[in-house]
Amino acid sequence: MDTTALRSAYDKLLEAAALPGLGDADDGGWNADEILAHLLSVDASIAAVALAVVAGSRPAFDNRVSLDTWNLGRIITEHSGRADLIDHVRSQATVLCGIADRLNEEAASILVPTLLLSHDAVVLDRPMSLASLVNGLAEDHVPVHTRQFLALRPAVPGHA
Repeated sequence: MDTTALRSAYDKLLEAAALPGLGDADDGGWNADEILAHLLSVDASIAAVALAVVAGSRPAFDNRVSLDTWNLGRIITEHSGRADLIDHVRSQATVLCGIADRLNEEAASILVPTLLLSHDAVVLDRPMSLASLVNGLAEDHVPVHTRQFLALRPAVPGHA
């Protein structure tokens, strides 16, 4: 698989995550640490799915654990602060991309039963190829969270 777009998406995300003064979401959504913890959970899950496919298993992907507030809190507590979370996301993104880089066409085309929720609503509940699962990170998931980080920047007086 070609992970150029995914690597670029992570570069942009990590730059946004490192911006100073990121606060809380105006809409009551996740703060920066919670977004990073969510990414760590999702990335680890997708890497595990990819490795299971290579091993000959037929895993499923379910993002509910990466939405669970208790789990996000646990992940945050295991790190020494935002910089540590950012470093872990960077490291884990490198691992995930390394795994995806080595997937052959056959492995990338394996259908993975997938359940995706967002804001307690089912977004997707159907098999999708492992390649689509990985590429979905670059095309949608990582850019959405990059925009979330940017929305957490402090307001500049006099700017709308």
